[in-house]
Amino acid sequence: MKALGIIFGNLHDKDVGELTKVRSLASVPFGGGFRLIDFVLSNMVNSGITKVGVITHTNYQSLMDHVGNGKHWDLSRKNGGLIMLPPYGNGDMNPIKSRFSAIKNIRSFLSHSDEEYVVMSDCDNVCNINLSDVLQSHINNHADITIVVRNKELVNQKPRTIVEMAADGRVTKVTNTDKELGERTVFANILVMNRKFLLYLIENAAELNYNSFNKDVLARETDKYRIFGYMQTGYFANIDSIGNYYSHSLELLNKDIRDELFYRDGANIYTKVRDSAPCKILGSATVCNSLIADGCVIEGEVRNSILFRGVKVAKGAKITNSIVFQDSVIGRNSSLNCVIADKLVTILEGRTLSGHHTHPYFIAKSAVI
Repeated sequence: MKALGIIFGNLHDKDVGELTKVRSLASVPFGGGFRLIDFVLSNMVNSGITKVGVITHTNYQSLMDHVGNGKHWDLSRKNGGLIMLPPYGNGDMNPIKSRFSAIKNIRSFLSHSDEEYVVMSDCDNVCNINLSDVLQSHINNHADITIVVRNKELVNQKPRTIVEMAADGRVTKVTNTDKELGERTVFANILVMNRKFLLYLIENAAELNYNSFNKDVLARETDKYRIFGYMQTGYFANIDSIGNYYSHSLELLNKDIRDELFYRDGANIYTKVRDSAPCKILGSATVCNSLIADGCVIEGEVRNSILFRGVKVAKGAKITNSIVFQDSVIGRNSSLNCVIADKLVTILEGRTLSGHHTHPYFIAKSAVI
């Protein structure tokens, strides 16, 4: 089963605007030493997909620095491998607003590929899923489109794509709404299609009046096309707000969740390997229930927190329920609670900063406080 992977690197940037001001969503740090794209890339590689195109549009310098030629995911190849798909010089630097508009920009890439199937995924998904099973389900059902779905308890009124399915998994109704609450089956932003069928949709989009996959293809054409759902039952985090980013990050402090996400049945999550010294925890330090990356130097107190590479915590400083990105410095006798500090942040001596677990306090990259 030859399949082509497509990853949307910028599609949901606006959902976490604080974190994507200086980077794409795909390159947002997560879990102490990973980026969001690592999960999608690893899922594809673990499922035997060896040609992956990454659609980028803006703020993709850090993403390119991170993925490089793809060697850390075994995608540095003469044929296929990792292919960056930036804007093709059309002068349009407006944000890509839909999956469909992003796909139309890479029509030539799709036309010159020879894989029979296309597996597409957004970068707001944090999960460890066997995409081979999704692809096999697609083939067995003789489907035109297979979408990955999951059961989710909706507690706030945000736009969602809600899916109803028959007993055999065929999708009978798709609704795009922000009015639903309670447990619902929702689209997980991962889908499989036949490549030629995808090209047919793109080439005939004007005639068919298609501008959006969710609204125009999925919601309108459940009777016209064979659309099936594949239920994802494992751990799944959707990064669609700064609050969700914070809460899902701290979920990784639970070892059971961490093991399920990073080591499911031997399917590991890979990232760019950096050579760093081990973290250094001095005698004055207290560290409890936290993830501490390489290169950190801790003299103060860290509890229920995640520290990325190279963070320095001075003596007397206290960090609780917080996420501190790479190379930040927390000064003596300062206190952080429910804080997200971006890269290269400096907190001077004696500062006290606090948010709430429902609304973490965010500190922008390179800020000095």
